[in-house]
Amino acid sequence: MSGTDAPASRPGEVLQPRIRLDDGTIMPQLGLGVWRTPAGETADIVRHAVAAGYLAVDTAAIYGNEEGVGDGLSDRPDIHVTTKLWNDDQGYDATLRACDASLRKLRRETLDLYLIHWPKPAMGRFVETWKAMVALRQDGRVKSIGVSNFRAEDLDRIIGETGVVPAVNQIELHPYFQQHALRAYNEKHGIRTESWSPLGQGQVLADPAIGEIARKHGKTPAQVIIRWHLDSGLIVIPKSATPKRIDENIAVFDFALEAEDMRRIAGLDRPDGRIGPDPAAF
Repeated sequence: MSGTDAPASRPGEVLQPRIRLDDGTIMPQLGLGVWRTPAGETADIVRHAVAAGYLAVDTAAIYGNEEGVGDGLSDRPDIHVTTKLWNDDQGYDATLRACDASLRKLRRETLDLYLIHWPKPAMGRFVETWKAMVALRQDGRVKSIGVSNFRAEDLDRIIGETGVVPAVNQIELHPYFQQHALRAYNEKHGIRTESWSPLGQGQVLADPAIGEIARKHGKTPAQVIIRWHLDSGLIVIPKSATPKRIDENIAVFDFALEAEDMRRIAGLDRPDGRIGPDPAAF
């Protein structure tokens, strides 16, 4: 099911698309990522993003800034919040405790979306961890549950052993690493694909094809890439701690890419385009 525009809920709010997840919940298609955002600066950055129109924030226990996100959103319970369970907390009981800790730091009674950050296949705990995530959703502490960096074989295991399909799989995805096979798997199973490092950690911004498309539309390379994610039906969470860039990254709802633009960007995919760790070994 594709993302659809929904009416702005507050005066001056940017009209932007939402994505309906397979569990029936709805989340904004564009959010602010706060990876590597300094803990002491996070609250102000989040407040700026919300004022600019962002409706979602993506954090993680390992980022060390959940408290800053909670402070920044203390008066905005309507903002969609995602956080992630770190590897050291995998296991059934440890997952329950880690979720409670994240809820306290975020000042939330309920998480909008909770993800297993990495499968850590060699550790062998992600199935029991997933069972705990299912329990968290059942008892109302979490609205939606999903995973991050899961391969098709990892997804097969948790679905096969629990019968519960993740709502989201958040994976490295950008024009140089488009993950077509995994996206097709996700689509087949009703799992929404969410892109982390959507700008390729800056590496894609200097690509000549992206630059030409940007000039044609009167936009920046970052805006073109974010628009590519949106037009591809992906959930996207560009990270920035700079107010100007935060504003720029959300100014993408007044244009759309043309078919030729999409074809050109499709041609940028690389077999060696991965920037982050390989989930099979990390």
